[in-house]
Amino acid sequence: MANTVESQTIVRAVEAVQPTIARISAAVWELAEVGLHEVESANVHLRELVGAGFRIVSTGTAGVPTAFLAEWTQGEGEPRIGFLAEYDALPGLGNAPVPRQEPRADGKSSGHGCGHNLIGAGLTGAAIALKALMEAQGIPGTLRVYGCAAEETEGAKVYMAREGLFADLDACLHWHPGPIAAVINVRMAANDSLKIEFHGTKAHAGIEPWKGRSALHAMEVAAHSVNLMREHLEPTARLHYVFEAAGTAPNVVTDYTRIWMKVRDADRRRVNAATAWIRQIAEAAALATQTRAHVIHYYGVHDLLPNTPLAERMQQHLEHVGTPAWTEEEQAFARACQRELGLPEHGLARQVVPLQHEPTIGGSSDVAEASWATPTMGIMMPSLPLHASLHTWAATACAGMSIGLQGAVAAAHVLTRMGLDLLSDAELRAAARADLARRKGNYTYQSPLLPEQRQPLNLPQWLNSDGSVEAVAGMEQLAPT
Repeated sequence: MANTVESQTIVRAVEAVQPTIARISAAVWELAEVGLHEVESANVHLRELVGAGFRIVSTGTAGVPTAFLAEWTQGEGEPRIGFLAEYDALPGLGNAPVPRQEPRADGKSSGHGCGHNLIGAGLTGAAIALKALMEAQGIPGTLRVYGCAAEETEGAKVYMAREGLFADLDACLHWHPGPIAAVINVRMAANDSLKIEFHGTKAHAGIEPWKGRSALHAMEVAAHSVNLMREHLEPTARLHYVFEAAGTAPNVVTDYTRIWMKVRDADRRRVNAATAWIRQIAEAAALATQTRAHVIHYYGVHDLLPNTPLAERMQQHLEHVGTPAWTEEEQAFARACQRELGLPEHGLARQVVPLQHEPTIGGSSDVAEASWATPTMGIMMPSLPLHASLHTWAATACAGMSIGLQGAVAAAHVLTRMGLDLLSDAELRAAARADLARRKGNYTYQSPLLPEQRQPLNLPQWLNSDGSVEAVAGMEQLAPT
């Protein structure tokens, strides 16, 4: 049975949570906590969810201290819909909410250049609005909000998927800020994250260099070999790296170096093959230089699976809701940003992009891990100027003022409508599940994480625990009994 709730009833439910969306968005933007440090940002979401009647299922979820799981159930608990809330900021992208590159008055250098303050606010707001509609209409089901920490670095969704935390969902919803309004009906790349260390022997580079073995030479051999490798990879592959440690003085034979490398390709099979090749390169470089190599494979994601039935239904709701009703002041702000960036001064998007037919893009997202466990779909909603890029000062500025908030609220409208359809339309759920089964074929999900990788590699010392509740200490006491 399709959703029969009147459109104006849905509008009123989302309008009622607009203050909640605004509070979350503003608070998380001000905090600007980078991945794996988002203690207070997680608490912002939990306070709002607990206040709305959600139960805290877990904190420190799946070994990630700043992740959480919150849930609300009515009736026998089915269907189950998930909401993938994110809230981590990026280093070096702090900016005042003004249409030019300008530091924040408080000096904070991190910022929401990818609009994750908006992502979490929109999804949490949609879940709360949907709960109110379910209560008013007597609709059974379970709403589950996932506190998806550290999407930009070592995303919690990968750890959650390994523990099967998406497996019982009927569907999962997400959204992302951007310059356009579109359904995210795309294929995104799988990837691996590696640290390649070389250990050599120190010596005086002028007096007795023959007594040393250079880890720097090993790193140079490895980097050159990786660049030769590129010729023999398929066009979908991407290899990029930086040198994190490369020695301290030219008159000392370097005894330690480290490369941080990302491996991307169209699917896990290709990424696994490339990673295995890079391991061989590291060992060969060590043999050639009489050093030791250590490859740390600490993170990875699958390719994102689209879902045709969900994408088509989401497109209908996106076209119904449309883009935000921008004010002239907001359009002027956007044009000023574009002027500063040297971009065409076209302001903010006013139209919805037609449904895309699953183009392949080179970026990656840990949303992919949910998409292999349950039918998953999301939207992009305008929250920054046309032609502007995420991960820039302009994105941070817009995420901290009314442009970003308008995008989050519009996204919540679409997500709430989609959630109602998923709760009430068994045929849609069955079609989405069949589409996922067709795409997976005989592939059995295997986590990109190695078994020994129980927590993120870059977890800060002060949060490095077993994933207990210390990141959100005391929040359970607020939960409704």
